[in-house]
Amino acid sequence: MNKWKVGVIGTGGIATDRHIPALLSLPHLAEMTAVQDVDRERALKVAKEFEVPHVCTSPEELLDIVDAVIICTPNKFHADLSIKALNRGVHVLCEKPMAMDRHEAEAMLRAAQENDRILAIAYHYRHTPEGIMAKRVTEAGELGKPLVARVQAMRRRKVPGWGVFTDKDLQGGGSLIDFGCHLLDLSLWLLGNPEPVEVSAQTYNELSRTPGQVNDWGEVDSESFEVDDHVTSYIRFENGVTLQFECSWAANIKEDHTTLSISGVQGGLDVYPFELYQSKHGAVWDATPVMRAEESDWAGKRQIANFLESLDGGEKLAVHPEEALRVTRIIDAMYESSRTGRAVVMNRQEEELR
Repeated sequence: MNKWKVGVIGTGGIATDRHIPALLSLPHLAEMTAVQDVDRERALKVAKEFEVPHVCTSPEELLDIVDAVIICTPNKFHADLSIKALNRGVHVLCEKPMAMDRHEAEAMLRAAQENDRILAIAYHYRHTPEGIMAKRVTEAGELGKPLVARVQAMRRRKVPGWGVFTDKDLQGGGSLIDFGCHLLDLSLWLLGNPEPVEVSAQTYNELSRTPGQVNDWGEVDSESFEVDDHVTSYIRFENGVTLQFECSWAANIKEDHTTLSISGVQGGLDVYPFELYQSKHGAVWDATPVMRAEESDWAGKRQIANFLESLDGGEKLAVHPEEALRVTRIIDAMYESSRTGRAVVMNRQEEELR
């Protein structure tokens, strides 16, 4: 098994709280080689804290000394940096969402295919213990034919008041593209990645644009707030499955909650917390597995391990770029539907890339 030289571009919270610690916990798989950030002082501080040997002055300098790179920049730079890396023969794990829109995501996929490099997208909810259990149950046929999925990724007052999360030019959107995308990806994965045929959606930001709001995650300027803080959507798929989807950073609800449920002909499930519902032996059943205790950031470590072990074929990549492209296509359709006030009929753009 190879030991890969890995670099990180972008040294913000997602790099220092998740990816770099996960890399350092896997010394048999990776060598934390270099970091780079437009804020050089920040990069120097991170390198010192985590004992990273190289602080590079440009992405190109970093890409010349690594086998793989983790991209943790604002969304605007995901495509450009990923394509540069892939064209230099460097494998890529890119933070979610894949890109600002499907056109950028398609270009990333083409670069990965043309250079025969791994391109992974960091949808780490697939690596949570509950997500893995739900996938095992659905693949085992416990639900039978899936019919309806429901997602609520809801926060009462948690607009990120730091970084660039509310900058539309740098991020492309708000609660949907930052938070809701995780549950959208997870639901598509559990449903077997069905082909979307129609998307109807509405985005909102009136609450965050109202002066004097309480926010648990820092100060938010109501006058300059320009992204979505609440999104609702209804998605129909080619196989007849439907998805009811809602996410928020800010909503007048009792409390935060994250739910993903699927109802099928033979059974149903909730992912968080995991429960299985069936009818058998003349009764309806609720089943709750005894989940083993996991480390606090097990999902982050599992994600990095899966990426590294996929580089030489030791493990199947968990999140394929074609799947992440589908998530981005649906997000694009949600924003378009809200903008036009009409449902968006989808087509198979990604099929042309295969």
